[in-house]
Amino acid sequence: MRILSYNLRKHSAAAELDARADRWDPDVMCLQEADVENLPSHIDGLRLAAATDRNRLGLAIYYRESSYHFVESVSMGLKKSLHDIVLRPAHERLLGVQLFDIDGGREITFASFHAAPLTALNSLRRSQIRSALQALERLGPGTPTFMAGDYNYPVFKERLGDQIRDHGYDMTLSDTRTYTRYRFFKGHYDFVTSRGLSIGEVVTLPQGSSDHLPILIEAEYRRDRR
Repeated sequence: MRILSYNLRKHSAAAELDARADRWDPDVMCLQEADVENLPSHIDGLRLAAATDRNRLGLAIYYRESSYHFVESVSMGLKKSLHDIVLRPAHERLLGVQLFDIDGGREITFASFHAAPLTALNSLRRSQIRSALQALERLGPGTPTFMAGDYNYPVFKERLGDQIRDHGYDMTLSDTRTYTRYRFFKGHYDFVTSRGLSIGEVVTLPQGSSDHLPILIEAEYRRDRR
């Protein structure tokens, strides 16, 4: 399966989605910072599974109808940073969708995630990630799980990786950095957390209108079905 994740930067890169879906042919697309009211129901053969509805900058997930059936979804707020309390850009920072894989004959959980901005502490983002993984476990207990998005975590990833592994998940970065706007904050912001899946290539795609570069992930089920 191929999953594309993209932070649209206040919806400014939304016009690119059809071309990117046509060029990279993803099975699932996870979006952040989308104006969900202006998202189409379909993008190049992908159907809108769910979107947040209480965010100024929302999350959305699309899936290929020929490969999956929609089962259910959940969106939720996570521990708030001062930025969230004052400016209120996002009440919901996690969107999870459970799909039934037609060919694989099993359910799989996908999630789009957007952590608190850099004004917050890494400890708060770790708390958000932990809460997000726990919520996805409740959505799809024991199912293969995939969470992609903007983690806003450019430094000290070793500690984050240790915490994620302690919860039974893997963390996979892309081949090159995904954020380029500010000189001193460039790095890997957009990456993948997974369980029960083997993650192959995670490729950073060419930059468009967003300050984030999209990533394209290749994944398959683990043979041991962990």
